Amino acid sequence: MSDTITPMMAQYLEIKAQHSDALLFYRMGDFYELFFDDAIAAAAALDIALTKRGKHLGKDIAMCGVPQHAAESYLLTLIRKGFRVTIAEQMESPAEAKKRGSKSVVKREVVRLVTPGTLTEETLLDARRNNFLAAFAEVRDEAALAWLDVSTGAFTVAPCPAPMLSPILARITPSEVLVREGSEQPLRETVEEAGATLTALATSSFDSTGAETRLNAVFSTKSLEGFGTFTRPELSAMGALLDYIEITQKGRVPLIRPPQRETMGGSVQIDAATRRNLELTHALSGGRAGSLLNAIDRSITGAGARLLETRLCAPSTDLDLIIRRQSALQTFLKDHMIRRNTRDALRLVPDIERALNRLALDRGGPRDLAAIRNGLSAASSTAGLLDGIEPLAHARDALLGHDALITLLQNALIAEPPLLTRDGSFVATSYNKPLDEARTLRDEGRSVIASMQAEYQQLTGINSLKIKHNNVLGYFIETTATHAETMRSERFADTFIHRQTTANQVRFTTLALSDMETKILNAGGAARAAELEIFADLRADVLARSAPIGAAARALAEIDVTAALAELAAEQDWCRPKLDQSRAFKITAGRHPVVEDALRRTGQSFIANDCALTQDDARIWLLTGPNMAGKSTFLRQNAIIALLAQTGAWVPAESAHIGLVNQVFSRVGAADDLARGRSTFMVEMVETAAILNQAGDRALVILDEIGRGTATYDGLSIAWATLEHLHDSNRCRALFATHYHELTALTERLDALRNATVAVREHKGDVIFLHEVRPGAADRSYGIQVGRLAGLPPAVVARAREVLDVLEAGDREDGAKTKALIDDLPLFSTASQPSVKPQEISPSKLETHLTDISPDALTPREALDLVYELKALLKD
Repeated sequence: MSDTITPMMAQYLEIKAQHSDALLFYRMGDFYELFFDDAIAAAAALDIALTKRGKHLGKDIAMCGVPQHAAESYLLTLIRKGFRVTIAEQMESPAEAKKRGSKSVVKREVVRLVTPGTLTEETLLDARRNNFLAAFAEVRDEAALAWLDVSTGAFTVAPCPAPMLSPILARITPSEVLVREGSEQPLRETVEEAGATLTALATSSFDSTGAETRLNAVFSTKSLEGFGTFTRPELSAMGALLDYIEITQKGRVPLIRPPQRETMGGSVQIDAATRRNLELTHALSGGRAGSLLNAIDRSITGAGARLLETRLCAPSTDLDLIIRRQSALQTFLKDHMIRRNTRDALRLVPDIERALNRLALDRGGPRDLAAIRNGLSAASSTAGLLDGIEPLAHARDALLGHDALITLLQNALIAEPPLLTRDGSFVATSYNKPLDEARTLRDEGRSVIASMQAEYQQLTGINSLKIKHNNVLGYFIETTATHAETMRSERFADTFIHRQTTANQVRFTTLALSDMETKILNAGGAARAAELEIFADLRADVLARSAPIGAAARALAEIDVTAALAELAAEQDWCRPKLDQSRAFKITAGRHPVVEDALRRTGQSFIANDCALTQDDARIWLLTGPNMAGKSTFLRQNAIIALLAQTGAWVPAESAHIGLVNQVFSRVGAADDLARGRSTFMVEMVETAAILNQAGDRALVILDEIGRGTATYDGLSIAWATLEHLHDSNRCRALFATHYHELTALTERLDALRNATVAVREHKGDVIFLHEVRPGAADRSYGIQVGRLAGLPPAVVARAREVLDVLEAGDREDGAKTKALIDDLPLFSTASQPSVKPQEISPSKLETHLTDISPDALTPREALDLVYELKALLKD
C-alpha cells in the first residue's frame, strides 16, 4: 500500500495534534477507531485485538477499534486506568460528504473530552457516590479549594490553607484535581494520596477577574453578591472549574447550583489518617464492606446514599442544624407507618439529579425524561404522606407544584422508553397526530394501500381494480382494457391519470395515491424526525423547570436519609444523643456498630461499655489491658458515636450526652509508608505530631499504643510526654490506650487523668477476655497468654515464661541480674534452657488412662464408673 497519506488520515492527525494528551476515539461508521500509539495503548488496556491500516512514513499504522454502541464500558475501563479520552464524532453522513465531492472526507469534530472528574453517564458512575472535580488555587498567601459534581451540579468552595488540602481531599475524595501549571510537583503527592488524578491548567484558567465573568455568565447574574462574598483564591478555584468544563464539554454547560461557601469550623475537622483509622467510608482492606458507612446505610435512593456519605464525612458543628435533623428523624421514628409508606414511595424514585444534568449537557435520552416523570410523580405521592409533619415542611413543599410537567411527560412518553433517542418509538400513541400518521404509514403501509384500493373499487364499481407496485412506476392502479373506458370517462377525468397501457391492462394513478406513495417512502424518516422534535421540546420543557426539579430531588434525598436513619435507630435500638455547647462526653452502654454487626452474624453479642470524659476530673482516660481485649474497639466506638451524633443521627448506646466536638483525631494501628521512605514508627510519630500541634480544647482524641514502634524506654518517654501535653497544653477530651503500665502513676499528678482497664480473667494459664472497661489499671499485659492463644509452639511459650520470670525478678531486685542477661546476647543461649521441650512432654495420667479405654466395649454401668474415675484423675 502506498505511503501517501489519505485525506481521512490527514484529518485524524490534525485532530490528534490538538489533543495530544488524550486517546482519540475517532468515529468511523459504527465504530470508534484508534491509530498509532493510541491504538497500542488502548489495545493493551482494553485487551482487544491490535491490527494495522496502511502505512505512514514507511511504517505500518497500528489500529484498534470499539463498537460505538458499547463504547461506554470501554471508556470506563480506560478512565479507571488513568487515561483521558477525546471523542471525535461524525458531523454529517457519508452521503452528505459526497455532495461536496467524491473524495470529500466526512466532517468530524471533537464533541467531548472524557476525564475522571467530568463523567455523567449512568454506567460510568457509582450511583451511591458523588464524583467530584476539584480545583486548588493559591493567590499570594491565601488558598482555596472548589469542588463540583458535574453529574448533579453540587458546587462548593472553601478557604483551604495548604496544610488543610490533604484533610479536605480525604473528605470529598475527588476523582480529579485541577492545579495551576508549574505547581504540579509540590501538590502531586497530596493529590495522588487522595486517589485523584492531577490535571494542570494554564495560568489564565485561574484568573480571578475572568472567573467572575464566567460565574456571572453561568448563573445569568450581574454580580455574585447574592451568593456571598468570595475571596480572590475562591473565585480563582471556581473559575478554573468552569473553564475546564467548557474545555471538556466543548461549550455545553451542566446545570450548576449556586456555589455554597463553607466556612472554617462549620464541620468537624477530620484528617486523612483519622478517616482511615475509623474506617468511615472504606475499610482498611480498601472496600466499602466493613466500613461505618456500609453498616449504617439504609438509604433507598442513590441521591440519599450520596447525601448520607456527605454528612458522615463532614459532621456538622451547627447545634441548631443538628437538632433540626434530630427532630425530623424523631417524627419518622415515632410513626412506623409513615416511615414504611415513605420508604415504599422512595423505592420508585430514580436518580433525578443525574438525569437532569445529562439532559442539560445534551447527553440524555428518553429514559432520562422518564426518570424525571417517575421521580416527580413519586415526589408528589411522598408529599402526601408528610402532611402536618412540621420538621419536614420545607422538604414537603419542594415536592409539590410539578403536576403540569408530570401530566405532559405521562402523555408524551411510553411507560418504559429506550435509553437512546435513535432507538425511537418512545413517544406515546395519540400524543402527536402527524407522528401517528407517519408510524401508521411506516408500519401499516400495505393496509393503507388496501384501504385505498377498496375505496377506488367502490367509487368505480370495478371489483377487479387493483393497486400494485413496481420499481419503475411505483404504486399504480391497474384494470383491464374493458374497464379502462369507465375510468377514462368524463365522470372520473379529474380523478384517474393514465400512466401506461400494456397488452391486457391499463394503468392509472391519482394525486392521492402519488402523495401516499411519497408519504410511505418517507414515513420512517418522518417518524424519526417527529420523535426527535418532540424529544427536543420535552427536554426544553424540563430544563425550563430545572431549578424546582433540582430542589425536589434534593428534598427527596433529605427525606430518604432521615427515614433511613430512623429505620436504623428502630432496627438497632439506638438512642437520641443530647448535644449542647458544653464539654461533656458521657456515653452509657456504648457499642461499635461495625463490630456489633459482625458479631451478630455469628450469633454473639457485643459487650457494651460506658465512657465519661468530664471536664473537671476525668477529661482523659488512660486505658490499659492486654491485646485482643478490646481497647482499640472501645477507642474507636466513642469517636464514631461522637461523629454519628453530629450528623444528626441516633447513636449505638443506651444514652449519650456530648458537648459539641470540632475536631476528631485518631492514631490507631500500625502501618508503614515505604513509598515516602517512612517506617512504621515514623508514620506513628508524624500522625502524633499532627495531633499535638492541631488539637484544641473542643477536640476528641483517641491514641493507641504511642511509642510502641521504638525501644522500650524511648517509647515510654514519648508516650509519657505526649500524655502530659494532651493534658496540659491541648486540654482536650482524650482516650489514651497503652501497654506502658508505668504511665498509670501519672494520675497522681495530672488532675484530669483517670485510669481505666479492660478486664480479663486468667484460668489455668489461659486468658479469658471479658471486654469490659472498668476503673483502675491492668496488673500486667498477658502477652504470653495471647501468644499461646495465637498458636505459638509450646516450647516458645514455656521459654517466654522463663525469660519473663527472670526479667521480673531482676526488676524486683537491683536490676543487675536482668542487665547481665540482656548484655550477654544472644539472650536465649545465655539463660537457662527451658525445662520443658516439645519432645520430652510425657502424657498425663488422664491421657494414659483414656488410651487404654475401648468405648465400644463399655457397658452403661462401666461408662458411668469411668466418668467418676476421670473426675478423680482430673483432681490429681
